Amino acid sequence: MTLLIVTPLTQERDGFLLACRQRGLKLQETQLGRLPATHLPEIGVTLTVGGVGKAQYALQAQHTLDAGGPWAALVCAGTAGALADELRIGDVVVATSTIEHDFKYRLIDRPTPFFEASPTLLAALRQVPTTEHGFGVHFGKVASGDEDIASAERRAELRQDTKALVAAWEGAGGARVAAFNQLPFVELRGVSDAANQNAPQDFAQNLSAAMQNIAHFVISWTHHA
Repeated sequence: MTLLIVTPLTQERDGFLLACRQRGLKLQETQLGRLPATHLPEIGVTLTVGGVGKAQYALQAQHTLDAGGPWAALVCAGTAGALADELRIGDVVVATSTIEHDFKYRLIDRPTPFFEASPTLLAALRQVPTTEHGFGVHFGKVASGDEDIASAERRAELRQDTKALVAAWEGAGGARVAAFNQLPFVELRGVSDAANQNAPQDFAQNLSAAMQNIAHFVISWTHHA
């Protein structure tokens, strides 16, 4: 079976594929329903784009799942803003859980929705050697919500509320789709910015490099599986 990796942005997909080309991997362009995709047979991965925001991402991920397969797991892979001070640009975060921070209950008392990553996938990812890479790999929560975090105040608030390492948008959408389809799920995020006032320019500058690091990590994962 094939690992389905869905990036939110086309630029994130392109950064991932750039690293794959640099590693000499074979790329096969294909079509899954209405969406273009790239198959990487040497590592057992199919890569496609899910779109921006939880709803659009979930819609396109579901469409892709229905159009192909069988799938071993669904992986949401993209960039993120660091909420934890110890993270550096280019580091990779493996989500132990994804917390949907913008899901706001007002009329009833319920906890914020969160989604645990597949224990099997996490166990495998913890075995991936990281010393060969020039970036850190961290395991922890990812805050998921359709909101750009671009100020020190909001960064500190979200960190305190969620205890997440990074903030991104689409992970909860992917987690919901995976749960609906009874598929293992994990979210991988490359740090592109510090979720502060410099985030817009840092994001644009570091997006490709962050996604290349995710690709190198995924390649190591598949080689050690």
